[in-house]
Amino acid sequence: MSVSSPHSRQRPRVLFITPEVFPLCKTGGLGDVSAALPMALRDLKVDVRLLLPGYPSVLSALKYKRKLATFDLSPHFPAATLLSTKLQVHEPGHVPAYIIDCPVLYQRRGGPYVDDTGRDWPDNALRFGLLSRIGAILASDASPLDWRPDVAHCNDWQSGLTPAYLHFHPRQKAASLITLHNLAFQGCFPPAEVTRLGLPAESYNVHGVEYYGTMSFIKAGIYYADRITTVSPSYAREIQYEALGFGLQGLLAERRDDISGIINGIDTTVWNPTTDPYIAKKYTSKTLAAKTVNKLALQQTMGLEKNEAIPLFAAISRLSHQKGYDLMLQVAPKLTELPAQLVLLGSGDPVLEKQLIALEQAFPTKIAVRIGHDEALSHLIEAGADCFLMPSRFEPCGLNQMYSQRYGTPPLVHATGGLLDTVVDLTPKTLANDRASGFYFHEMTAEAFLTGIKRAARAFHNRRLWRSLQRNGMRKDFSWQASASAYRTIYLSLMQK
Repeated sequence: MSVSSPHSRQRPRVLFITPEVFPLCKTGGLGDVSAALPMALRDLKVDVRLLLPGYPSVLSALKYKRKLATFDLSPHFPAATLLSTKLQVHEPGHVPAYIIDCPVLYQRRGGPYVDDTGRDWPDNALRFGLLSRIGAILASDASPLDWRPDVAHCNDWQSGLTPAYLHFHPRQKAASLITLHNLAFQGCFPPAEVTRLGLPAESYNVHGVEYYGTMSFIKAGIYYADRITTVSPSYAREIQYEALGFGLQGLLAERRDDISGIINGIDTTVWNPTTDPYIAKKYTSKTLAAKTVNKLALQQTMGLEKNEAIPLFAAISRLSHQKGYDLMLQVAPKLTELPAQLVLLGSGDPVLEKQLIALEQAFPTKIAVRIGHDEALSHLIEAGADCFLMPSRFEPCGLNQMYSQRYGTPPLVHATGGLLDTVVDLTPKTLANDRASGFYFHEMTAEAFLTGIKRAARAFHNRRLWRSLQRNGMRKDFSWQASASAYRTIYLSLMQK
């Protein structure tokens, strides 16, 4: 039963609970989504407000903070203060936000989830249990605030306990929705955490938070939420089967009628080659010759031979097995023989980082690797590369393939998840009807990946064909408007229950 008043029926009130938001804290696509989607929702007259942890990067970036309430949730959680602010995610516009100020849990060096050495914080269950718990309080009649949401919109495992807390709340409460951005990350902890986090002992069973002898935040969200969304229609189907269900495919198949796949959008004000301040020369689909200036600038920046005549491939990614970097390592030496160049930007698995650095040392004029996150370089890569590589084993949605098409950089992708939903493979038919915007490879093997690279390289040397691919991609609408409208429809349906 909704806790808000009837006048909000045409303007849903939504508490958007997230562990990260760009530009304050970002480890991947979730940070971008948490910035762009709420802004798009507000354009549709949805009263959406963010809730996120008070990491050092968050508190130090906010000039305006007002204390709203204090929470003493002992013995389960340390004391916390709720702050109110407004996030300026881009010009113009802002999103109201609530920040959980709990220094003992959030004020520390390192990332949101790991320490300086890359190891998970040992108290992550408590850290994100608090985020979930306060989210549930604010979404119920136990809230100290006058503003009450109709829907608690949870994101990934870090807020997965919110639907569980709401389920066991005996009085008025908001409906709950959980978005699965990547089911591979599940927030699994020892069973003892159940009572430590203030959940009833009976919640620890197969019809609850239990998951193969552990307690799982994401299982809790999937089991208790009123609705479930994923970030692409293909991924919504894939997770109902063993290959990509990560042990939860049975539960997800049971709840198939409650699952919707909504493709992510991108922030078209940030990712726009006609206005991008990070690139060497701005351009449009009608001035694609200017893209060459960015290619030469990228080659110079990365220490590669300046040569506009050979294809320049690129990838920006978290370095992991999921992202297919074992295939990247296998095909890279052969890629240079085409001839072609390769630029890689990312961080992650220390073993992969070392192997990529060794690869660069072996081919210093043809392969360039930059370890870490560099926003400005990311934009120059999208503008300067000829073809973007995404050999992901699975990809719930993906954002870079959309950035790439917007920048006239046709992507080569493994045919999975959101990559299938956003890239159109080059075939005679799709070329003839002006839909082709990139390339697929189907088998997750180095041989298939290399065949795709060679196919893209051949297309690159056909100037007329390549221009068609570029312009087809740049014409696509990857804005958040359609996606935000789909979420609004779900919010309204939850309010009718």
